[in-house]
Amino acid sequence: MPNRTRIDLLPIQEAVATASPGAWRDGLVAARDADTVTVALLDGHEAVLGTRAAPAVGEPVAVHLVAEIVALGGAWYAARPVVR
Repeated sequence: MPNRTRIDLLPIQEAVATASPGAWRDGLVAARDADTVTVALLDGHEAVLGTRAAPAVGEPVAVHLVAEIVALGGAWYAARPVVR
């Protein structure tokens, strides 16, 4: 298993992400507030996530919507979808 930092991640989240690698989606950070990140996914969709991750606007990230994770560099953060 790769050595990565895990922030607020439950073991089941890591297990789901590892078991379903095809569910990762790449994107660019479109906006960031104190506790949310909006990611413009490369498939044309948008994800608004509640997370402790603090990427800069324009930074590339990967999102696993099933496991509720955002990957920023070598770190995985819990990232819950925000319902608007």
